[in-house]
This record gives sequence, C-alpha cells and structure tokens, in this order.
Amino acid sequence: MDEVDFLVIGSGSGLDVANAAANRGQSVAIVEKGPLGGTCLNRGCIPSKMLLYHAEILETIERADEFHIDATVEGVDFSTIVREVNEEVEGDSASIREGLRSSPRHDLYEGEGRFVDDNTVEIVGGDDDGTRIAADTILIAAGTRPAIPPIDGIDDVDYLTSTEALQLETPPDHLVIVGGGYIAAELGHFFETFGSEVTIVGRRPNLLPEADPEVAEAFTDRYGERMTVHTGHAATAVSQSDGEVTVEAKPYEYGDDGDDGDDGGIVDDDPVSVTGDELLVAAGRTPNTDTLNLGETGIETDERGFVETDEYLRTTVDGVWALGDIVGEYLLKHSANHEAQAVVRNLFGDELEAVDYSAMPFAVFASPEVAGVGATEDELRAAGREYATRTYAYDQTARGSAMKADGFLKAIITLEGEILGCHIVGPEASNLIEEVVVAMKSGSGTVRDIRESVHVHPALSEVVQRGFSGQFTRGGDGHSH
Repeated sequence: MDEVDFLVIGSGSGLDVANAAANRGQSVAIVEKGPLGGTCLNRGCIPSKMLLYHAEILETIERADEFHIDATVEGVDFSTIVREVNEEVEGDSASIREGLRSSPRHDLYEGEGRFVDDNTVEIVGGDDDGTRIAADTILIAAGTRPAIPPIDGIDDVDYLTSTEALQLETPPDHLVIVGGGYIAAELGHFFETFGSEVTIVGRRPNLLPEADPEVAEAFTDRYGERMTVHTGHAATAVSQSDGEVTVEAKPYEYGDDGDDGDDGGIVDDDPVSVTGDELLVAAGRTPNTDTLNLGETGIETDERGFVETDEYLRTTVDGVWALGDIVGEYLLKHSANHEAQAVVRNLFGDELEAVDYSAMPFAVFASPEVAGVGATEDELRAAGREYATRTYAYDQTARGSAMKADGFLKAIITLEGEILGCHIVGPEASNLIEEVVVAMKSGSGTVRDIRESVHVHPALSEVVQRGFSGQFTRGGDGHSH
C-alpha cells in the first residue's frame, strides 16, 4: 500500500490544493480517471466559450447591415473550428499530465478512485489498477457529469450530452434540446448561429430558470425570435427512426410553491412532438459520488447525492474535505476555485474560516449574454424581505445606443441602499456584473459605491452607474425610493 500526506480525487480545482500541499513539503497523490484538468478544461467552460466566441464573430458580421455596412460571410470551416478548439484543450490537458508526471512532489494515479475505508482509496482501471493509497488528508473534487432524466425510450435512442456536442464537426440540420438552463442556452446559440434549426424543450416557464424572472422572461422572448421554444413542457418520451429522433413533450405545471409538489406535474392536454436529426440532453448535472464507493466510509451525501460539508468544506469524516461541483453549492468553475482557496486556508492556516458565498456571480455566454449576482426578486418576495428595484436600458447610454444594444440592468437594493442583487441581460453582461460584485464585496456594499465612482464616458459601464442612480421602486408596489 502507498502512503501519502495528501490525496485528491479529481484534477480540476482540487489541483490548487494539491499544489499548496506539495509546496509545503507534503507528499501528494492525484487520482484522475479522465483527461487532466477537470470538467472546465475538457468538457465545459473552456471549449464551450472558445467555440462561442466564433459564434460571436459570425453574429457580429451578420449584424453589419444594421450599421449600414455591407458585409457577407463567404464560408465557414466549421469542422476546423471545432478541431482546433479541441486540439488546444487536449494539448493543455496533456501539458498538465506531463507536468505532474515529471514533478518529484506529485504522484499521479490514472484510474477511478474508490474508497475502501475512511482514509484509503483504491485505483480501479488503468496502469495503476488495484493500487491502494492511504492518506492523512483526502480531498474529494471528483465533479459532476451530465444528468439523464428518466424519459421513456431514452436508453434506446442516440443522443448527445454537452460532452459530445462540443466535438460535433458538422452542425445538425435540426437540433432538439431537452433542458432550458445555461448549457441549453449556450449550445443552442452556438448551433443556431452556424445554421442549425434549433428547438428547445424546457420544463420551467422560462429558459434560465435560476436567473431573475424579469431577465429570464426577456431572454426567453429573444430566443423565441430565433428558435422554436417550448417552455413549460416536460419531455415524456423519445423515439428514433431513419436517423431522426422524435421528442414527445407535455405541458408541465408547477404548484403554488413554485415546485412540482402534489399540486403540480405533467398535464396530458396539448402535447407537442418535435423531430430532429440530433438530440441534445442538457437537463442539469449529477454528482459523481456514486463512483466513489462512499458506502465504505462515514462520508454522507444529501438527498441529491452531493457530498455533505460544513461551512469549512469538511465532510462528515475527519481529515476528508470536498470542494467544487460535487458539493453542490454553485456548479461554477470560479466557485470551485474560490472553495479551493478556502480549503488551503483551512488546511494550512491558524484558524478555520467559513467559505464566503456572498456575491457569487454567474454568467451565461449566449446571445444575449446574461449575468447576475445576489438575490433575485422572487427570492426576496418569498422571504418577505423589503426591497426596491430599478431597471435601466442599455440604449439610454451613449455606448449602448451606438451599439444598438437591446438589453437592461436590474438593480435590487434595501430601502437603506444596500445592494442585494443585480441582474443583466445584454452585451458584455459577464463583464459589467463584475463592478457590482466588487462593490458588494470590497466597498460598503451600497449604491453609493457605484454612484460616486467616476465612470469612463461614454463607456458601456455607464449602464451600471446609471442603473444604480435615480429612482427605485419599492418592492414592486409603485412607491419610489
């Protein structure tokens, strides 16, 4: 049996903690069954955003006539675009592997890690099959994988997940997407921009259901102009014939509490049927805890299968920690990096420090872009909180008008002026939101931090400054603040 000071299962953000342990002289083991670098590098944010930037370039050219510029696209080498992106990703992953293999401070075990007791992991598969490693400290950072909902016939048809969709070298003629979250939105935008007919079937009333409802509704309306969108429908059955896949979907109603309880569920009236040559299932993510043999340990999971941790990211077993998607807080790479920093502080610092999830932003790199931070109006209403809102359109600024930008910012504050949330739909939303994040984290956290900061004129950042200036409406009741 091999023995080390520190062992991490997964090679995404967990590598940051492994490197910190190695830099402190500890012996370190990394267990990884797939390509090095984790989901973000290999199957997530990096390849998807690289591909989406190509779509942004194409979309910009196609909008040129709005600015009285005659520009046409003579051709698109789609397969080369996809191959170059995937080759770059594979090269980055191989570079990480080479670095770990050549490091005297790291031992890389390539295979699936399964617990045999609280502090021992066995490698299954690969060159290290059967090797057991005991560690004083273990970090679970094994991530998630695409969730496949229990749709009738799903096991009998060919379908894509985000993993395969990012490697398609020919855009489908008609792509049918089951799911209405950010993966569906981003990949729908990508393939529609490059010529695919796209149909989205989503169970929630709007796409991007985790976004503020006003933003989600605006986004759904915009997508409805580009694609066929069946929101409020649950896919109930799929079938395949002559190379085409058909999705049957029925209306889905939510109960008074906004969830699918006793008074919500599938409605048999007015079903829809959609047929395409490719089916993409983008219905969320499921944690990889079922691959870890946690039943041989005291490590507990929640009802969704995510690892239970305390506010310091300790599991229910002493010496075992967890971070990233597998803990189920925010399935975002920047959240995993933030958690890695917290684990390093708590492992090697003098005092434990709880993970601070306040002001955790998100962004959807679709067209239009969407970004948000903090509370949504629905959440505040449900909590009975007092608040005030202000909505400000991009085209009310000089830069936004010049861009012919269609979008808005929604600011949410307390009646005393503390920033509770901000939600944006429109160009550069992922960049604009960052000013609000900094204000919430580093300043007094009030509208004054934004209002009184000098903003470049006429930059797009004036959308943020002006969005947090002027009259706010109290809790949607019509009273100004």
